[in-house]
Amino acid sequence: MKRFLMLCLPLLLLAAAYQLLMTYDNDFPFGRMRETPAVRPHENPILVMESGLVPFQGGEALYRAAAPETLKSPFITKDAALIESGRKLYFTYCHQCHGKHFDGNGTVGQSFAPLPTDLRSEYVQEQSEGRLFQHISYGIGGKGRQPALATTIEIQDRWKIVAFVQSLGIRKPGG
Repeated sequence: MKRFLMLCLPLLLLAAAYQLLMTYDNDFPFGRMRETPAVRPHENPILVMESGLVPFQGGEALYRAAAPETLKSPFITKDAALIESGRKLYFTYCHQCHGKHFDGNGTVGQSFAPLPTDLRSEYVQEQSEGRLFQHISYGIGGKGRQPALATTIEIQDRWKIVAFVQSLGIRKPGG
């Protein structure tokens, strides 16, 4: 009898485990991947877009094509709240290269030769807001390492960064 129980007990446990697994699988509250209908590309008709969904005025293409001198910020650039917003965006997107002192000695910027531009230099501070906007948006060609950030930073946020950079002023000697 003992031998019979030793044989039956594992078989009984195996049958119970199988039943539990199959019950769970069959009563699964969510569908299984094998049960979902297959959809192939272009199987459904293309949706008709409502009018007004595709912009035909404004947008990134106009900023890219415009001469830098013609670009003007949509904001009042001396507004303290705007400059503070630009400061926060600077420390999100720019300080890794330009540094917390705006001198090009950021964590990443130190690995470049030459260093990224000092944002408080006369060269930067004398740039028009449109040129700064385009440098941030589309990068600086040639030897410049400024990456194009148009796909990373929203248009309005780029203008806020420009306002912040312009608010820094020219670095005083020894400053």
